[in-house]
Amino acid sequence: MISVLVSKSENYPIGSPKIKKVLRDFFKKNGIVSDAQVSVSIVGEKKMKNICKKYLNDKKIHNVLSFTTEETKGKFVYPPDKIYLGEIILCYPMVIKEAQIEKKLIDEKAIELLLHAGEHLLGKHHE
Repeated sequence: MISVLVSKSENYPIGSPKIKKVLRDFFKKNGIVSDAQVSVSIVGEKKMKNICKKYLNDKKIHNVLSFTTEETKGKFVYPPDKIYLGEIILCYPMVIKEAQIEKKLIDEKAIELLLHAGEHLLGKHHE
C-alpha cells in the first residue's frame, strides 16, 4: 500500500483525499508496488520562500519542490518497513496565481504540479 501523508500550514481549500488518491494511483501506475510512503506539505509563499532559501540557496518562490530520500537523509526518521519516496512541497498561493494565468481550475493546476513533483521523486527530471 502507498501511504500519502498530507499536511497543510493553513486551511487551504484542497482536499487531502483527492491528493492521496491521485498520488497513490500515479505511483502504482509507475511501478511502485511495495509498501511506500510520500509526504506532501501545502504551504504559503513565506514558508516556501524560506524553504527555497534554506535548501536551494534561491530567493525565488517555487510553485512546487520535491526532495528524494537521498536529499533528506539524516534530516528525518523514516519508517523501517516502507520505501520512503520523499517529500513534495506545494505553494498554494502560487498554484492559484498560475491557475488564473493559465485559465485552469485551481485543483487541476495543483494536481498537475503534484504529479510533476512525483515524476521527480521517481527520477524523471527536466532536460
